[in-house]
Amino acid sequence: MSAATVSPDLTPYSTSAGRRPLPRRSFLRDTRIVLVRELRPVARDPFSVLFGLVQPLVFLGLFGPLLVGSAGAALGTDVWLWFVPAVLAMTTLFGTSVTGSNLQLDLTSGVHERMLVTPLSRPAQLVGRALKEMVPIIAQSAVVLVVMLGFGLRPDPVGAVLTLLQLAVLGIGIGSLSYALALAVRKQEWMFWVVQQTVLFPVMLLSGMLLPLDSGPAWMRAVSTVNPLRYVVDSGRAAFAGDVLSATVAWGWVAAIATAALGLVVGVRAMIRSAD
Repeated sequence: MSAATVSPDLTPYSTSAGRRPLPRRSFLRDTRIVLVRELRPVARDPFSVLFGLVQPLVFLGLFGPLLVGSAGAALGTDVWLWFVPAVLAMTTLFGTSVTGSNLQLDLTSGVHERMLVTPLSRPAQLVGRALKEMVPIIAQSAVVLVVMLGFGLRPDPVGAVLTLLQLAVLGIGIGSLSYALALAVRKQEWMFWVVQQTVLFPVMLLSGMLLPLDSGPAWMRAVSTVNPLRYVVDSGRAAFAGDVLSATVAWGWVAAIATAALGLVVGVRAMIRSAD
């Protein structure tokens, strides 16, 4: 009697003798399978990535000129070198913090349960999803940089590349936390958006994305020191200005890697427990 298993969007295989041999289990192989599965909708509908550019371009087009007029002299540097890295970080934050809603769709349709009974390891199912976040982040950030070059942005090339990579690492962490949140509130889906919106805006405002925190109250500056996004934003600004070997950039990498590690640990634990 054969015991065939078919997973959604995955290659079927059989355990019976004489048929296709079982592939060797591997965390990397499982991660690659999940990553490819997650990237298929992006490849089929690349306009969804472009649609995500509306928000950053609105900020650059409407808020950027206001910043030039109100705080341009106080920044002590080119406004675009100060503001564009922040907008790229904002794009990463907004784009990856909502990815848990995709997992909610899988939970509702039953796809997630079917994935759980496949041989794919549960950590790989989370890591593969998280790694997928790197693709839209880099693609959208690259488009924003190309557009802003036409408006006079002249970032340090090495600093710009390092910033994109740093944001990709940060996006893995935020995306993983978003997946973990979706799993934690799977029985109350509306709670996902309540928590996401409640956390999103304080984190954004306390990172100094839109206005310098140096002129803010002391309590705000103190709270911002525990916000990893602040270090990533400051790192992007320093890297864009050419200070790629500065301590500011190093702290940005520490914050991005720490966020990624925290997100993966929390997300993997949530994925392992998701069948309980």
